[in-house]
Amino acid sequence: MKLILSLLTLVALTLVQPSAATVALAKQGVITLDASQTKAIKKLNAYINSFKSLRGDFVQISPKGQTTRGVFFLSKPGKIRFEYAPPNQLLIVADGRWLTMTNRKMDRGDQVPLKATPLRLIVSEKIDLLKEVDIIGMEEAGGLTTVAIADKKDRQNGHIVLVYDSVQNTLQQWVVVDGRGRRTTVQFANLETDVKVDPKLFNAVIKRKEK
Repeated sequence: MKLILSLLTLVALTLVQPSAATVALAKQGVITLDASQTKAIKKLNAYINSFKSLRGDFVQISPKGQTTRGVFFLSKPGKIRFEYAPPNQLLIVADGRWLTMTNRKMDRGDQVPLKATPLRLIVSEKIDLLKEVDIIGMEEAGGLTTVAIADKKDRQNGHIVLVYDSVQNTLQQWVVVDGRGRRTTVQFANLETDVKVDPKLFNAVIKRKEK
């Protein structure tokens, strides 16, 4: 438990400073969409459902200006991998059931159920944002659609904010807010859709100390 808390703290510390709009989104309740907003949600929904896999680069920047980089892989349903560049030893892998966080240098790690995290909403086989989630905030500006969504069945596990570039038709970043209110913002670049991803990338083995 101590290790998983330390790893979650490490993730929470490597944040992009959220915009005032993103902070405001997190404070709103379920909203009623007008016709224009509904159209924008449908476009975002179509983008999310248009691919089976993703590969690209990601950047995380702490409030103090510390930068963490790495490579990112996603394969539906349920699989995701964040591989951090050295000297950061953190590796985060979801195999469809568990979200596993390991420190490669310490050769130790821990797990939480994927369904207990907002990330599961993004790695679903298909999703209907207008029916399956609560939309708790939305903003459109400068070609960007920013949407905060939460699980209808379990709001206690937090929510996720998606920033979608409607002009380039690509995901620009997301902000994962866990049940304790900790924000992890990830910016994406060089995203490639429907690429061949080695299934072995989503295998995570934890070596635990013998009792």
